[in-house]
Amino acid sequence: MAALAWVAAILISLTVHEFSHALVSRWRGDATAERAGRLTLNPLAHIDIVGFIPILLLGFGWAKPVPYNPYNLKNPKWDSVLIALAGPASNFFVAAFAALTIRFLVGSQIVTTLNLLIVFLFLLIVLNLFLLFFNLVPVHPLDGSKLFFALFDAPRYMALREFVLVRGPQILLFLFILSIVTHLDVFAFVSTPAFATCDVLLGDSCAGFFGLVFGG
Repeated sequence: MAALAWVAAILISLTVHEFSHALVSRWRGDATAERAGRLTLNPLAHIDIVGFIPILLLGFGWAKPVPYNPYNLKNPKWDSVLIALAGPASNFFVAAFAALTIRFLVGSQIVTTLNLLIVFLFLLIVLNLFLLFFNLVPVHPLDGSKLFFALFDAPRYMALREFVLVRGPQILLFLFILSIVTHLDVFAFVSTPAFATCDVLLGDSCAGFFGLVFGG
């Protein structure tokens, strides 16, 4: 049942993330994503099976990128940033909503912490916070790269942009492989702020809550 909760949390998190990209794109004047069928909360429209399976097994993967045409945007440079950051922003709101729901349900003693609903909500918090901080990394094709490229668009930063564009994904892949074959917390730059934010949202130790729910 916990595995089913994990799958449901992944589907919801990825769907809301990608839908938010499409929604802001439409709001800023581009209907490319809408015409591609991406302005929907149907998970089937956003899931890339090749990227979905690794998420289930390893906790690392991807969904289908949301297409948009910057030439249709009202302000191509900064609207592209808004579209990109809409995904991480949606992850924060999902995590905050799930945390508030847990605090209400457990605080009111409506359910216990071992209830499957609480497990699902907790997974939703952790997964969305990891998606939030991972996607803020300023490396192509992650969402944070759009803000990076907008801030460093001057000609003198060309070499830096090319490094982030070409070498960034290679570095991320190397770190991912390193995290699998070793016990090093190579993604501490994601997990540390994610768990710290989780502590704030839950009003308690996220790691302690994890141990209580999963017996760790």
